[in-house]
Amino acid sequence: MQSLDYQVIGQAIAWVENGATVWLCTVLSTFGSSPREPGSLMVAKANGEHVGSLSGGCVEEDFLARLAAGDYALPAVIVRYGAPADTLEGSSIRLPCGGILDVLVERIIATSDNLAHLEQVRASLSGDKTNEKGLARCIRMTDGKRWLETMVPTGPRVEWQEGEEIAKVRIGPVAKLILAGYSTVAAACAQFAISLGYQVVLCDPREEVTRNIVLPEGVAFIPQLPSLYIAAQGACTPSTAVVAATHDPRIDDLAMMAAVKTPASYIGVMGSRRTSQAREERLRRTGELNQAEIERIHMPIGLDLGSKTPAEIALAIVADIVRVRRGRTLAEL
Repeated sequence: MQSLDYQVIGQAIAWVENGATVWLCTVLSTFGSSPREPGSLMVAKANGEHVGSLSGGCVEEDFLARLAAGDYALPAVIVRYGAPADTLEGSSIRLPCGGILDVLVERIIATSDNLAHLEQVRASLSGDKTNEKGLARCIRMTDGKRWLETMVPTGPRVEWQEGEEIAKVRIGPVAKLILAGYSTVAAACAQFAISLGYQVVLCDPREEVTRNIVLPEGVAFIPQLPSLYIAAQGACTPSTAVVAATHDPRIDDLAMMAAVKTPASYIGVMGSRRTSQAREERLRRTGELNQAEIERIHMPIGLDLGSKTPAEIALAIVADIVRVRRGRTLAEL
């Protein structure tokens, strides 16, 4: 699965390779209701061709009209949509949802340095240039200079406050959920995750279990031991969550042993507190996991919602994955 951000950067590269100047737009912050989260991208040329989006359409129309009129000649500028501002370049556009949108507009000319930067960004979005800390694009407002540096892989995608000289935008592969083994809970997790835009992979070698399963559209099924898939190079990135929900220690324990050796940002396994305690002892004894590795595993998995049915348990699991991805602690809920 290619994210919309990946498509945007890919188009920007193609245009720059052909000698065109492009304008890369990034949502920096939102206030109130907004259809696109901070970090969302759009790229455009002066003739109005564009890929990606910033809102429901009104912002894009205004931006493209002003671009055609010769605006945005500076290397970098921030435009505020939805409300006037003293320090930002304002727009007369009022968002139908009543929200406010701050958009960074970068003018990127066709140079070898700019092309190399875009190619680095694309590599990060594909998973080729990630590490356990993640990466961020850094953009200096005064001159448009841009570079990459490490950034934690969870929490807000954008670090920027009005008046600050440098904006940092976290970049990385599309969010991915690896389901280690099939169960009714795993199937429900897949349904929720697909609706949230995750890439979902389910691994299970047990033919007697998976022979007649029906999975949501978009779920990739791999008839392989999950631990082998998880351990494969590139399978897990800082944008990956690994969930084991089979109640089969042969599947679940091996998946946990493999997952803690990867940069996956969320690792969890289903089971009661008593079952989880027994699993922890096995993982220490048989898997030889250390304390730091044990602490990376959410067990019991999910938020404590009092869930009973498979769908309710899956809701608690996926909600906890989102909580971690957004950088929220349990105390903040």
